Amino acid sequence: MPYVSHSVEETQQLARAISERVQPGDVILLVGDLGAGKTHFTQGFAAGLGIAEVPTSPTFNLVCEYHDGRLPLYHFDLYRLEEPEELEDIDYYGITEGDGVSLVEWGDKFEEAAPDDCLVLDFKVSEDGTRTIHAHATGERAREMVDGLF
Repeated sequence: MPYVSHSVEETQQLARAISERVQPGDVILLVGDLGAGKTHFTQGFAAGLGIAEVPTSPTFNLVCEYHDGRLPLYHFDLYRLEEPEELEDIDYYGITEGDGVSLVEWGDKFEEAAPDDCLVLDFKVSEDGTRTIHAHATGERAREMVDGLF
């Protein structure tokens, strides 16, 4: 069953709930068109980890790091990358297998780079402005992140 968000606050509430369940090495792929709510989700997620800074989309930086919360947060945006080999240039594999949690906007762009056990959140915007968020857990750890929330 999908999660239906009627506001930025509801999207961020879901993100905070998921952030309470994450562990080092967890990866969440954020999928959806521009304006679908991926960055608002990330802002709520960061707040849930206790990160003081409000994240913005890392489109030009490709990855932004936040280290002042319960866990380090790595916020990727793969929109501008052209080839999967470019992931190595931003240490994607080293970071996603490391000590923090990774949120990856446009994470479906290079499906072969996704870890075997990750959470995929697919954001869809309706004509009335509501966001429908579908969760797909690719493994047991990812299922634990959303159990009872969807």
